[in-house]
Parts: sequence; C-alpha cells; structure tokens
Amino acid sequence: MAREETKIFIKSILAGLMIAIGGTVYLSLDNRIAGSFLFSIGLYSVCNYGFNLYTGKVCYVWENDWLYGVNTIVIWLGNFVGCYMVSLLLRFTRLSANLMLKAQTIVDIKLSDSLISIFILGMFCNMMIYIGVDGYRNNPHEVGKYLAIVLGIMVFILCGFEHCIANMYYISMAGMWSGKALLFLLINTMGNAVGGWIIPFLRQQGDRHEKKI
Repeated sequence: MAREETKIFIKSILAGLMIAIGGTVYLSLDNRIAGSFLFSIGLYSVCNYGFNLYTGKVCYVWENDWLYGVNTIVIWLGNFVGCYMVSLLLRFTRLSANLMLKAQTIVDIKLSDSLISIFILGMFCNMMIYIGVDGYRNNPHEVGKYLAIVLGIMVFILCGFEHCIANMYYISMAGMWSGKALLFLLINTMGNAVGGWIIPFLRQQGDRHEKKI
C-alpha cells in the first residue's frame, strides 16, 4: 500500500474508532435524546481532526477525480476496522454484557427490515450527514459549524435513519455478522452514498439555473 493510501487508511480507522465510541455512549444511555446528542462526539472528532469517514467523504465524490472515488472504498474498509477493534476490545470489559444486549436488540430490528426500507433510510441519513459535514466546512460562524454537526447527528438518530459505519459497530458489538448482515450493510452503504449526493447535486442544478436567469 502506497504511503498516501496508508495515511488515508489510518485516518479511516481513527474515524471508525470515534464513531464506535459515539455508538457506545448511545448504547449506554436509556435516554435517546441524550444518547443522540453525545453520539455527535464521533462526527465532531472526524471534522475537527481531519479523520476520514466514508459517509462524509462520499458526499464529494463528484467534485473530485476517480482516485478520490476509489479511496472511499479504502475509507469504508478502514472505518470497519476501527469499529470492529472497539467492539472487540470492549468485549474484555465489564461493559460488554449490557452493550451486547442493547446492540442485539437494535440489530434484530434492523435485520428484520426490508432492503428497500434500509436503502431509503440510508439516503435520508446521509442527507443529514451532508448537512453536518458541509455546515462544518462552510458555515462562517463558529457556533453554526458545531451546531450543524450536532443537529445533523441528532436528527438522523432520532428519526431512525441508517448510518452504515454506526451499523458496522452495532453488528460487531452484537456479534451478529452473517450473510444477511453483510447484505444489509452493503444496501445501507449504497443508500448513504446516494443520499450524500442528493443535496449537492440539486444545489448545483439550482445554481446553474439561477445563472441562466
């Protein structure tokens, strides 16, 4: 693996690790509002430290060259490694029993859903992630940058939208990997990708139309 790809992969592992920690605090709390708020530590860390998160990076595929698109696959794999590492390590702690039980309950619901439902929920999830990531990148106000992250995360969680990287962690923590779980994750990943393209694409079309007028 080339030096640049290694750097990308390491930063992707770190992003997966932070999303998994966000997932851990969510599983640890009974209050969904508090849990969704604290889950935002994941995206906050990704944006603040320049880590590579698939659901954020995929939003900008069409603004970059083909190599960027290829690197999103490397990022996805790195995110998985980070999530799996956290779930594996937590199994050796006193937290494991509660986390595994909570994760199994969540994953049971997810895997019983239809694939079209997962795809659509993945789309809406990444619309929220785009709002969070692009808001952090482009909002000129410091408060607005971080508010975009928190609101984007809280809304997607409280609505029940599907985030493929968070689901990597939940499935790993639940110990419920199977062919069905992998198919679920791939459909979720595709839904996230399409959802991440919707807002920037429509904004671009709107800007072009405005220029013509």
